[in-house]
Amino acid sequence: MTKIERLRLPEDDATFGSNRIFDLFQYSPAVTANGLVFIAGQIGMRPDGSIPEDPKEQIDLAFRRVEAVLKHLDLDFTDVVELVSYHVDVGSNLAAFREVKEKYVRSDFPAWTILGIAALARPELIIEIKVVAATRK
Repeated sequence: MTKIERLRLPEDDATFGSNRIFDLFQYSPAVTANGLVFIAGQIGMRPDGSIPEDPKEQIDLAFRRVEAVLKHLDLDFTDVVELVSYHVDVGSNLAAFREVKEKYVRSDFPAWTILGIAALARPELIIEIKVVAATRK
């Protein structure tokens, strides 16, 4: 029998602010099943819901959100086995993405897929990051 665990963040989480967005759209920030953690796509949004105009700041916030979810599960970026990045304008933000990514993913490189897309959930968003990690248990 598969054991499935859904992550529920503390309501005062410093990175996310609350679970409001997860409750509103009815999804979990992460689900663990069969030794893998599936982290929902993370965007460059501040805890107050605002989105910076600066592409690097957006990218950094998205990585910080992934990092926060990993930490809640006692994991880090060395546990990531797959990273998928969705770029609204892959040509103009890939260099910035790679630069920020190097701050977070320094070794034990995951598989990485880069996808150019037409749009994300809000028009000011330029990036979304989806991650699969392996548990340490």
